[in-house]
Amino acid sequence: MDMEKFERDIRSFYKKRKAKSLDKKVLSLADHIEQEWHIAKEELKFQELKTIAETILEIETQALHDEVQDLLAQKEQIERQLEKKAIALQNAKYDVFNTIEEDIAADVPSVQRDLHQIKLQSIDLFDMLQEMVESAILTTLEKGHDVEETLKEISKDITYETLNEGVMSTVRIRKIVYTILQSAIGVAEATPNAAEEILRGTLKGIRTGLVHAIRDFKQQLQYVPEELKASVLADYGDLDELKQTNLVFTQTIQSLSSSTDKSTEALLQKVSQDIHLDMDELILISKETVEVMKERFNAATKDALVRGSRALQSDKAKEAKRMGIQAFGAAKTALDSAIKIAKDKIEKK
Repeated sequence: MDMEKFERDIRSFYKKRKAKSLDKKVLSLADHIEQEWHIAKEELKFQELKTIAETILEIETQALHDEVQDLLAQKEQIERQLEKKAIALQNAKYDVFNTIEEDIAADVPSVQRDLHQIKLQSIDLFDMLQEMVESAILTTLEKGHDVEETLKEISKDITYETLNEGVMSTVRIRKIVYTILQSAIGVAEATPNAAEEILRGTLKGIRTGLVHAIRDFKQQLQYVPEELKASVLADYGDLDELKQTNLVFTQTIQSLSSSTDKSTEALLQKVSQDIHLDMDELILISKETVEVMKERFNAATKDALVRGSRALQSDKAKEAKRMGIQAFGAAKTALDSAIKIAKDKIEKK
């Protein structure tokens, strides 16, 4: 049998049927095939049945198919508009902070630091994370003093604020740790003389930022009203994995170590081992947070923690570089203040 002719014939016949009942139209087609092609319905072979089914499906669902396509086109248009508006919103935030920096915070380090902290909390960091970290590390190296402590302060703030702008999931934790550390490794490999300070400061800061972010998340869980239980939990990942955030941290280090050169790999292992003894706080707060989850949300569904990930796409490289430089300035101001307080205490003694 010529299947093209068979399909053409049954399509033409079926489209002309005026019966409202699908049942009557299909029976009418079966009678037509028996009369025109001398094939009884019980004798139909696989390919013929397939052609009949696909033809009827296409014709019967054409109107709905077209409606779905129209709705998808509208949805995609709205998504494009949302993306443009999201970019415009992000850029408008940059403009506001840039103007405030110029008009209020210029040449006042303490105000600059506070404003930088507000900025970290107000704009979307996730998409500019890699460039911002790299810029902050390079700026720190250019200044050339207190490298480890400055980078610890920088990576602590960036880890904390980036985690806080989205859901507290193990997937998100892993990605943020990976991105920050990957940027640090890139700079460390390019500047081997400062590699240990870069990696030690970055790892210490990530660890501290994780502790602070998870502690805040635990606090948030404790005060969620009963009626909001079902809408507060998000796709936070496997509870056992969240309970062992320290393993997520060390596994990410190991994963990145294997893709570096031998000297960097050895250095990462050394630094990781050095700070291993300081992981107790991270281990404890992770376990406590999971226990709060189990206690408070035992009957709740895993819906979204609707703080939502606010990672927006934009042309952000220039702003990321600015923020990296600002991160150094903010960290430097904090360290200088801490040193001054310590000196004053010593002098008073």
